[in-house]
Amino acid sequence: MRNLIYIFSILFIIIGCSSVPKSNVNANETTKKVSDTVRIANEELEYEVIIIDGGFNSWLNSVAQPRGFYSESFLENRNRIWITEWNNRFLQPNRFNTNLYPMQINYEYGVKYGYEVNYLIYNYLTYFQIVNKQQLSGFVPRP
Repeated sequence: MRNLIYIFSILFIIIGCSSVPKSNVNANETTKKVSDTVRIANEELEYEVIIIDGGFNSWLNSVAQPRGFYSESFLENRNRIWITEWNNRFLQPNRFNTNLYPMQINYEYGVKYGYEVNYLIYNYLTYFQIVNKQQLSGFVPRP
């Protein structure tokens, strides 16, 4: 479970840092990154997911469907498909950009992460696909 915490934390930090051109980084953008952090934790299951990606929080609040729009089973199923494809791309560094897929995601299918975690992972993967012009499966990512 703790692997999930570390993987998502590092993944989102790397993607967040690589999505901003270095020549445009200034104090205002740094402040935006710090305030653009989404954190979810569950002490019972011993996990914590931290999403740090400039623009994700504002995208989540302005473009993504509201909480409750999708069922939890829909989110879990879509996350399984997208994370499986993500991990396949991670395992093929000669075919896929290692900056986009820097590490494997340890998403255990039998674990009930709850609605909030699945909602945020789904929306982050949707955001990732749209921003980076990637398609992780036959499904076209829609907010």
